[in-house]
Amino acid sequence: MKKIVVLLPLLVLTSCYDMERNCKDFKTGKFKFEYEVDGVKKTALFERNDSIEIETFEGKTDTASIRWVNDCEYVLQKLHPKNMAEEKAIGMKIVTTTKNSYTFEFGMVGSDVKQKGTVTKIAD
Repeated sequence: MKKIVVLLPLLVLTSCYDMERNCKDFKTGKFKFEYEVDGVKKTALFERNDSIEIETFEGKTDTASIRWVNDCEYVLQKLHPKNMAEEKAIGMKIVTTTKNSYTFEFGMVGSDVKQKGTVTKIAD
């Protein structure tokens, strides 16, 4: 019983802990996004300023406009879409940050389907 009395306040305090988000540190710079598709590691590199993101993936470069909703959320819109799917805007939300990386959720604007990823900042 004494253990429960001691653990209860500790549990309440940790449940109130808010993950750190220093989103302003990631508004601009050069970044790397690594992920796996069917067991194959893929890497995308991108550079972002306040209004434009230029991504290089598998030798192809693409540009998207950025509209910041707040310090931790923005919307990407491809400037030169090649098909109907690329015409749709993508909502990005930074969920947590560390010194040189952030975890984010993303999905098509208006869709409830979200995916997660982690990006590493490689230069300012």
